[in-house]
Amino acid sequence: MLIDTHSHIYLEQFDNDLDRVIKNAVEVGVEKIILPNINFDSIIKMQAVKLAYPLITELAIGLHPTSVNYNYKKSLNLIYNGFDIAEYVAIGEVGIDLYWDKTFIEQQKDAFDYQIELAKLYNIPIIIHSRNSFDDIIDVLKPHVSSGVKGVFHCFPGNSKQAKLVIDMGFYVGIGGILTYKNSNMPEVVENIPLEYILLETDAPYLSPVPKRGQRNEPAYVKYVAEMIARITATSYESVCKITRDNAKQVFAL
Repeated sequence: MLIDTHSHIYLEQFDNDLDRVIKNAVEVGVEKIILPNINFDSIIKMQAVKLAYPLITELAIGLHPTSVNYNYKKSLNLIYNGFDIAEYVAIGEVGIDLYWDKTFIEQQKDAFDYQIELAKLYNIPIIIHSRNSFDDIIDVLKPHVSSGVKGVFHCFPGNSKQAKLVIDMGFYVGIGGILTYKNSNMPEVVENIPLEYILLETDAPYLSPVPKRGQRNEPAYVKYVAEMIARITATSYESVCKITRDNAKQVFAL
């Protein structure tokens, strides 16, 4: 059985065929799909998907860094005072994104720090978005590590040395479709870290793995990531599925 630990199947790209997408996932052995939040508006959409597919979906709640602006405190208030955090398996996705815009870097850091504190308070993991911001993420995260904060670096952006740093801090490494891309450094990362610290993810509808690159991604395609990991590590596909599934169950208390 597989677990897709990061999928946005509540977005409009799935409005017309979500039933088929869920069926495809079940057919390849996907047991659970974790849906991380983006902003206040996306929570209702996520909840509708959870209501329709309660056995296969789990939800995370959070404010995505690209949704952070001058009104970020209002957004945080709406999200965390409007919904029961205890109903979610994680805080996410949260973090810092400096790829698109660096205007709100200080606000992003503050929002990230605030949401880490909530994760600690509720004793649930965080799903970290760290695009072009790995060092900044580490700087914000370090003071919290001794408090037992845990979680995953979604779509892990770093090298083997950075992956080992993340693992030493008690975090897991999220591996998705980028692993299958030509010239990706992710195969080297996967070679150099234990399977016991890897989580599988798709980030659907984005980052489709080869051989589906260029198409809309979906949870069923997590199998291609598992297959690639099996080849790289000379491990059976079944073992990769089992170990990463156990990892996800451990992190998210599934």
